[in-house]
Amino acid sequence: MNWYKNLILGLLAITSAFYAVAAPKPLDKVAVIVNSGVVLQSDIDSAISTLKLNAKKNGAELPSYDVLKQQVKEKLIVDTIQQQEAERLGIRIDDNRLNTAIEEIAKNNEKSIEQLRETISQEGLSYAEFREQIRREIAASEARNALVRQRINILPAEVENLAEVLAQETSATVQYKVSHIQLRVENEEQKAEVEKLANLLVRKLGEGADIATMAYTYSKGPKALEGGDWGWMRKEEMPTIFADQIKLEQKGTVIGPFRSGVGFHILKITDVKGLDTIAVTEVNARHILIKPTVILSDEGVKKELLDITKRIQDGEATFGEMAQRYSQDPGSAAQDGELGYQTSDLYVPEFKHQVDTLPKRQISEPFKTVHGWHIVEVIDRREVDRTDSAMKNRAYRILFNRKFNEEASAWLQEIRAAAYVEVLDEESDVN
Repeated sequence: MNWYKNLILGLLAITSAFYAVAAPKPLDKVAVIVNSGVVLQSDIDSAISTLKLNAKKNGAELPSYDVLKQQVKEKLIVDTIQQQEAERLGIRIDDNRLNTAIEEIAKNNEKSIEQLRETISQEGLSYAEFREQIRREIAASEARNALVRQRINILPAEVENLAEVLAQETSATVQYKVSHIQLRVENEEQKAEVEKLANLLVRKLGEGADIATMAYTYSKGPKALEGGDWGWMRKEEMPTIFADQIKLEQKGTVIGPFRSGVGFHILKITDVKGLDTIAVTEVNARHILIKPTVILSDEGVKKELLDITKRIQDGEATFGEMAQRYSQDPGSAAQDGELGYQTSDLYVPEFKHQVDTLPKRQISEPFKTVHGWHIVEVIDRREVDRTDSAMKNRAYRILFNRKFNEEASAWLQEIRAAAYVEVLDEESDVN
């Protein structure tokens, strides 16, 4: 929701508390025709007055009136065009969203809604007009976001390359404690046999075997008699063949086997210092959903789910069989009720509470969500390292923001150039 926050901050920057727009005066003058709309002279005068007031409060110096007027006029022209784009796309901001935006404005100004209304009133402004201006600003912002996003293309290779750069910056201060096994290949006839041994050792390490024992037994590397232990190193201090393989690895990671000129290598990261890791808990749960109807009340649904639970616990049927037969969530019902490994924050609050707190292999009491009534069972939980994914997500966000700003600027120039604009209070027209 960064665009939404930027919108709020933009509004606050212009007005200190809100985007001030005076109510049209009885004999208001049309200053600019913009396609099928207009910019009124009162809009320009009000914006200039607000800028002068804010500049005075902040001790800032403004340019000459003529320059300021031209800047304000151009801003209002572009705003009008964006609002017309929102109307063309059929974007409508309902009162709930508008109220949320105004609450955010009040919060950022450390005011209650009533205090915000009083401030608006003291400035001689209409609260109704203020609300509609905010509504138009949000709609225009959504139109801009929707149309600019269509112009953005981020290639997977761009994300990978930037993520690699970010990882290198992050890993500059990270230290790894590395253990190493080197298996030599004396000739090509030995290659297949040595590679087979390397894969076997990797599998055993994954099962918990001790790398030091393996290094003593099999390694032909320079640290074989130290159990393969190279000690603590930053990537810049490692042999190149090590550094090329290590990204942002976690403690316990086994890397390899990988080939060099002398044979095959296996690395194990036995410890890490200075790396901020991102780990999340994923839950594999299964559920049965039944929805109340005109005929079947909440109490009836609850009783039916209790009967299903009893049949499962008595061994008359499995959870999967009951899910396939009774669950009204077709996607999971076809998978014996299973939802797969997910982080619990993807679920609605009531469901999240159950999967976060239930012991494994225990069926919950029936509970209600916006989707209906459920029983749920947690099959398993697992800790998943998301450091690499988080780095790629960060890279994607950086690329998106860069391209969005570039494309938004180009888009604004294009719609401004394509618009019919006639300035009525000056001698020349702008097209």
